[in-house]
Amino acid sequence: MANPISVVWLRRDLRLHDNAALYQALTSGRPVLPLFIFDREILDGLEDRRDRRVEFIYNHVERLRRELADMGSGMIVRYGKPLDIWNDLIREYQIEGVYTNRDYEVYAKNRDAQVAGLLAEHGIGFESFKDQTIFEQDEVLTGGNTPYTVFTPYSRRWHDKLKDPFFLKPYPTQKYAQNYLKLPSPLPAPTLADMNFEPLGEPFPRSVVGDDLIRHYKETRDYPALSGTSELSIHLRFGTISVRDLARQAEGIGATYLSELCWRDFYFQVLHHYPHVEKNSFRREYDNIPWRNNEEEFGKWCRGETGYPLVDAGMRQLNTIGWMHNRVRMVTASFLCKHLLIDWRWGERYFAQKLRDYDLSANNGGWQWAAGSGTDAAPYFRVFNPTAQAEKFDPKGDYIRKWVPEFNSLRYAQPMVDHAMARQRAIDTYKKGLKGE
Repeated sequence: MANPISVVWLRRDLRLHDNAALYQALTSGRPVLPLFIFDREILDGLEDRRDRRVEFIYNHVERLRRELADMGSGMIVRYGKPLDIWNDLIREYQIEGVYTNRDYEVYAKNRDAQVAGLLAEHGIGFESFKDQTIFEQDEVLTGGNTPYTVFTPYSRRWHDKLKDPFFLKPYPTQKYAQNYLKLPSPLPAPTLADMNFEPLGEPFPRSVVGDDLIRHYKETRDYPALSGTSELSIHLRFGTISVRDLARQAEGIGATYLSELCWRDFYFQVLHHYPHVEKNSFRREYDNIPWRNNEEEFGKWCRGETGYPLVDAGMRQLNTIGWMHNRVRMVTASFLCKHLLIDWRWGERYFAQKLRDYDLSANNGGWQWAAGSGTDAAPYFRVFNPTAQAEKFDPKGDYIRKWVPEFNSLRYAQPMVDHAMARQRAIDTYKKGLKGE
């Protein structure tokens, strides 16, 4: 293709609306061609070939292709390893600028550095922008210009900065829709079958939420039998909705919901500044905990056969629909780490395989919180009582009966461990490990 173009590389931002990198590309003075890469470096490691996330991404990429075709343009969609694909694209197109939104995971940062280096060798610019967070990296720092490691002061600073409406201002991409590259016909794209994946055919989770839910989020969010959470996490994970839109909707009516978006930013900046958390405890001394790591017990936890109804309901919900209520995530994680003394990394890895909204920073942050090893962590001597949690947050047993139909029958499993014994064992084990004994 002889004419110089700009390429916007979409990754965790699968939308044309209010997209920072897309806006920068559309105002670059060159025709814009969007790109999405189904990354084999990631996909080849997935064991389940009926993966909800891959199908979700595929369906939204197809939606974008249709939207762009309606405007007389199109989208490059490739399946392979990013460096190989960029080598091909450099030969196929006269690319003068590449625009993308930042990703804060270690793999993504290394990938982007390699691609930026390759492009630089060919005299092609590579620019990245903030899009999936309200505030990123070094935008919310302590008075000493160091990253926060405790949420409450971070939150105060975050909310203070948010008083400036600039940070929630949308990018008016639709004003520049005429700047997409015109194409006579759609570009070819791989199918799920081409990538050795099978569709599940499940409906998409909702992508909008009403003001009433946000307004009453504080009162409803902890009760798993209610539809009291937004369930927008998969859309935020893959950027099919704008976090700025959601924050503007929550301002003034949903302080608790807005705080959840703040937690999301907090965990992103923890991962950025402390990348060791991906594989190690944030608090290094917690890597000395002598975990039991009993594989048979881990299997019972995975299957939802622990004999603790709230734990079992959560795990069966996860295994069935790829999602679990957030209160129950805390209870199931605590049970694995404290009651069974199984390394939090085992549970984090299982959630990573199963969760449709899996996000490394939030998943890691949640698991380290439950294990006591992270920022703002629950102290090691705080051990959730799953029976008391069920009585408090599912008092009528509606959630439990939905996912554990044999509950209160002779068919239901006996508790695999006694709570009082397990609690004391966890406290003693943690104390010993933290003393380095």
